[in-house]
Amino acid sequence: MLEKRYNAMITGVGMYTPDKILDNKYFESIVETNDEWIKTRTGISERRFLEQGATSDLAARAALDLFEKHNVNPEEIDAIIVATVTPDMFFPATACLVQNKIGAKNAWGFDLSAACSGFLFSLQTGATLVESGRYKKVLVIGADKMSSITDYTDRNICILFGDAGAAVLLEPTEDKTLGLQNSILRVDGAGKDALYMLGGGSLNPASHETVDKKWHYIYQDGKAVFKVAVKGMADVSAELMEKSNLKSEDIAYLVPHQANLRIIDATAQRMGLSKDKVMINIDKYGNTTAATIPLCLTEYFRDGKVKKGDNLILSAFGAGYTWGAIHVVWAI
Repeated sequence: MLEKRYNAMITGVGMYTPDKILDNKYFESIVETNDEWIKTRTGISERRFLEQGATSDLAARAALDLFEKHNVNPEEIDAIIVATVTPDMFFPATACLVQNKIGAKNAWGFDLSAACSGFLFSLQTGATLVESGRYKKVLVIGADKMSSITDYTDRNICILFGDAGAAVLLEPTEDKTLGLQNSILRVDGAGKDALYMLGGGSLNPASHETVDKKWHYIYQDGKAVFKVAVKGMADVSAELMEKSNLKSEDIAYLVPHQANLRIIDATAQRMGLSKDKVMINIDKYGNTTAATIPLCLTEYFRDGKVKKGDNLILSAFGAGYTWGAIHVVWAI
């Protein structure tokens, strides 16, 4: 196998979160729960809610934010990958809608569905396009309007999710010490019964029955998912450290999917990392599914907490089951 000529490095970041905030007190008013219970079990204090628009709006605004902050011409974008489980519609792909909204008239693109692992799967896919030498600028976006598939009468589900979009730009570099270094990505369809949305697909097309049975909302067996997520994220992150020959002191940050603070803490402990080496913003945004990891990257970079040469381990677990980790050396 020939050694690749290029690495794919992140050269820009962007994000968008809606203005409307749903704090824990709001949920106290609509379901039987309380602020202390939510914080203790999840780490979430508030989350964002998109009142008007769809996932393509979250994604497009994140991309435009990236373009503005990093002085990128949208016509230079070669490809757009949108990680989402809440596409505006089955087709056309959300990536097509985003391409039109941001003026990336020379780009092709597609959506990728891997639930909470969607951004990692999309990042690896985008990196492969760049590493091939055929594409110079690939936009990878994680965006989900989770409020569109959340049952706000289900107290175990509605407190968890928020709406957001975040993006990264991938470009080639001949410096092999920068960019994506290693990845481990996995799926196990045996987990299909623990986290899913039954309605709307070819198995259960939309009907009065599917609506009445609430099949167009998320279903999650919380205990089952928690158990495998803790092990899955911790194991794959530790395995990736070994694959990249990294010790805990070599890592600047763990960038975990923001689903539950207890899962994040368990992963960090397995990796031998103190809390100050873990990117966390779940308290502000909740679980925004495909957007959580790029949202963390954008916020921490803009706060001056990430510098060129830093080793980052990105890690996630989601429905499918899907899970994985990626080792990135920060390039900006």
